[in-house]
Amino acid sequence: MRVVLGVGGGIAAYKSAELVRALQQRGHQVQVVMTRAAQEFVQPLTFAALTGQKVITDLFSQSSAHETLSSAVEHIGVAQENELLVVAPATADLLAKFAHGIADDFLSTLYLAFTAPVVLAPSMNTAMWEHPATMANLRVLRERGVTIVDPDDGWLACGTVGAGRLPEPEQIAEAVDGFKPARRDLEGESILVTAGPTQEPIDPVRYISNRSSGKMGYALASEAARRGAHVILVSGPVDLAPPRSVELIRVQTAKEMYDAVLARLPEATIIIKSAAVADYYLSEVPKQKLKKTAMRLSLDLEPTPDILAAVGDRKGDRLLIGFAAETQNLIEEARRKMISKKCDMVVANLVNQEGLGFESDRNEVEILTRAGQIVHAGPAEKKEIAARILDQVATLRLSLQAVDA
Repeated sequence: MRVVLGVGGGIAAYKSAELVRALQQRGHQVQVVMTRAAQEFVQPLTFAALTGQKVITDLFSQSSAHETLSSAVEHIGVAQENELLVVAPATADLLAKFAHGIADDFLSTLYLAFTAPVVLAPSMNTAMWEHPATMANLRVLRERGVTIVDPDDGWLACGTVGAGRLPEPEQIAEAVDGFKPARRDLEGESILVTAGPTQEPIDPVRYISNRSSGKMGYALASEAARRGAHVILVSGPVDLAPPRSVELIRVQTAKEMYDAVLARLPEATIIIKSAAVADYYLSEVPKQKLKKTAMRLSLDLEPTPDILAAVGDRKGDRLLIGFAAETQNLIEEARRKMISKKCDMVVANLVNQEGLGFESDRNEVEILTRAGQIVHAGPAEKKEIAARILDQVATLRLSLQAVDA
């Protein structure tokens, strides 16, 4: 791939030279862009010698008027010519600029013009990394689809020990490899994905729900589209941007999700039920807000429609993939669900692991098939987990097609 490597102004900038070599050894062509602060740590000549290409250091050339005019739009050309932007080290200053759309040098301007994937490898003092402002900027960037390679723990240049050390070049290079052109192994498939929670009203202002963020389902929808599938995403209420090239259907309640899934089921060849649907609802919702009193309050709840079971009864020759979020007996519960709901595959995860699953950007799962296979995936970013799940889906589809032939 053609990769732009942005180098920020941190002591870890020297590791960026090693990253150039790691990327080149994996077959990538590298163009380096340096901030002014980065040049205080490493000279541009180092990267020019390693890459054999001009190192871009300024938004405007200091040479002739013609060169100045050309450089004024150079960031557009660089953005259009390259397939991936990697920034390592990504300083707290760069994270803030990227998150808030500030474009005051070549690298920050390039970021705004870059429509291909972006990978950031932050590096900074532990206190700066853990500061609420930095955490907020990271959340914004992740929600926009930016891949973050989290810093390592260890000794830092400031003499402290903690999170903030730039990940090893090989680790960053591995993240880059994940963006190699996708296999088009799902072309011709129509994949129906459900994502997020449902909200079941108990009065005009309150509802029953769960902690699902929808990130896993959205990652699956995005990855399936990238692999060539037509994707219909039925989503409960989430705070996520719709994936590109995906047909989005928004719903709120379990009944609405049930109706939307069954309505679109005839055109689907693969169904992935990753939504965390509420198990109970209030059949008669009061028209007025329930008032708090000293008396105990009881709600007469009824089971919501079982979407996975309904699809299982109607699936025909379609592939059905269910999800099992458990707190114990993971494999046993996943197998039980696979049989009772007539799934071809179940993706199971423990939801009581800190930093994984619900509301997190990371997950760790076991992928079970009816043939008895169990494939472990993670812990890793949900984008990577989605890719591993769809690898298994594509393999299962091919094996079934071979049997039919």
